[in-house]
Amino acid sequence: MPANLERLAVGKIVGVFGIKGWVKVKSDTEPEENIVHYSPWFVCTPHGVKTFEVDAYTLRPQGLVVHLVGIDDRDRAEGLGKARIEVEKSLLPELPKGDYYWHELLGLRVVTVSEKAQLDLGKIERIMETGANDVLVVKGDEISVDDKERLIPYLPGEFVHTIDLQSGQMIVDWDPEF
Repeated sequence: MPANLERLAVGKIVGVFGIKGWVKVKSDTEPEENIVHYSPWFVCTPHGVKTFEVDAYTLRPQGLVVHLVGIDDRDRAEGLGKARIEVEKSLLPELPKGDYYWHELLGLRVVTVSEKAQLDLGKIERIMETGANDVLVVKGDEISVDDKERLIPYLPGEFVHTIDLQSGQMIVDWDPEF
């Protein structure tokens, strides 16, 4: 099921917990419990999108466990399956200038600039969290210099020079041979 352009996937229901309708949630927010502060949740099941409010949660050693209003037994919780959780993008707090949400960077064209030329390296396909710094996964396409996949450290000021969301482009200093 395709995502709605006005919403953003922020996690997934990955199972049930107990007999009173609680569900285990894999959150993509940081910290992981921030997901419960967005409301409502659009839960994308194989049977359609259902809207829910979170009325309780707990962070356990095994992960985040959530109770949704109206889901009060294990059978109803199991009926949600392994569902994607989306929230309205408008609920996200505004970031300081120069900071970006990952979803804003995905799909940007990456251009490396050297003294000799500008070379299109492709589009940002995904972003990996490595601990030391995030890494952009840039995939070449029919427009780029080649079809290679490149891993570029997301280090503004060092490798990343300019991000222009309006034009859909990121300027980097990266050797195209890497």
